[in-house]
Amino acid sequence: MLALVIITGLLAFASSKPCDTAAGSNSELLLTLSGNLLRSLESPEGLPNPSVHLALRLSHHHNQAKETDHLSKLKNELHNDIQSSLSNDQAVTGIMALYSLALKSSCYDLNTISFTANDNSETLLTHLKRQMEQEKEHIAFSHRPLTNYYQYSLGVLALCVNGIRVNNHVSHKLIKAAENEQFKHEETNSIDTYAMAAMALQCVKDSGSYAHNAEKLDLTLNRIKQKLLDSRRSDGHIGNEFSTGLAVQALLAMGSEVGDCSASMEAMRTAARSNTYLNPMAISQTLPALQRKTYLSVKTLDCLSEDDTLVLEPVDPAVVLPSETKVNVIMEVMTASGAAAAYSVDVPKGSSLLEALELLERKNVGFTFQKESSLWGPFLSVVNGEQARQSDRRYWHLSSDGTALIEGVGDFKINATQKITIKNTSY
Repeated sequence: MLALVIITGLLAFASSKPCDTAAGSNSELLLTLSGNLLRSLESPEGLPNPSVHLALRLSHHHNQAKETDHLSKLKNELHNDIQSSLSNDQAVTGIMALYSLALKSSCYDLNTISFTANDNSETLLTHLKRQMEQEKEHIAFSHRPLTNYYQYSLGVLALCVNGIRVNNHVSHKLIKAAENEQFKHEETNSIDTYAMAAMALQCVKDSGSYAHNAEKLDLTLNRIKQKLLDSRRSDGHIGNEFSTGLAVQALLAMGSEVGDCSASMEAMRTAARSNTYLNPMAISQTLPALQRKTYLSVKTLDCLSEDDTLVLEPVDPAVVLPSETKVNVIMEVMTASGAAAAYSVDVPKGSSLLEALELLERKNVGFTFQKESSLWGPFLSVVNGEQARQSDRRYWHLSSDGTALIEGVGDFKINATQKITIKNTSY
């Protein structure tokens, strides 16, 4: 759906204000989003989120005490989890890259952070550079990264932002993947991946380190920019509501002018006012864009004379009474072999998909599931005893009446009768 169109001409002049949208008139909305993100730190569920930390550090408004406390949790809980994954020979490119960006955003000395692998202790950035070499080698013999191109792009970006020269061969693999339109999720272009690749390659360009073919780098950036612009919907969102934040960050990083993303800025503000961005991860990617910041902005943070006015007023815990209205949901499970099974369950209107799955499992009709945690919240890992593991390049694809869900099981709400299909899918 995104035709390749080459943009010619100069990008925005330095004197212009890229995507200027009179942000001052939306200060209350930005404060609300910052507050919601800050409050998410109080959740006891899951590991501390480096993306949330990064967004808080890029924000105009700060709560220094809570940010410092969260940094400490990242350095302990998240650090230990990454170390555990390394010890088990698991790929950690994406989460390690985000961790390094979060530390950099707090002006923390990354040379003091180390991990151990094969009895050797080395710095975080040394490990990340090695992860990228492994990713590059995997592309060479299997034509795809060890993880995926989103994580690969994040790794390039993190190394570059932290002042580490990115190997030309590593950058070249990303350029070739963009050129060959390999940023796909199933058969659909992955806007998140295009956006992250754009920021990564823009950082490489700004660093002046890619001497292999500067003209090809410029051409690739222009192609990606046009991909993003061509995927803009009539309501201004780029891809969907949850990919627009990263897409606008990418356009900002590439120096786009007002006309390129003002409609997308307005779309994000409208979505925010409609409480679309309830997931902390979604806010963490949207808030920087609304404040005309990008992940490249981390390079210039000095952590001096920062605002410390963001406070959270105490709130009474909300008591949510279950709805007396029930809606019927048909749960269809399709295995990797193509075998299908269907189940029926009545759930209170407004239930999350996760709550519906739990109700169905309690009916003891043969349906079972397991979930794992991620930065976006819980996701399905096992259904009816069958796994869909990232290591096998498979996942459980979710759709409602044939339309793919853009929210996870914990966020999607069931407000009407529908058929949910859970399909073991390769990528």
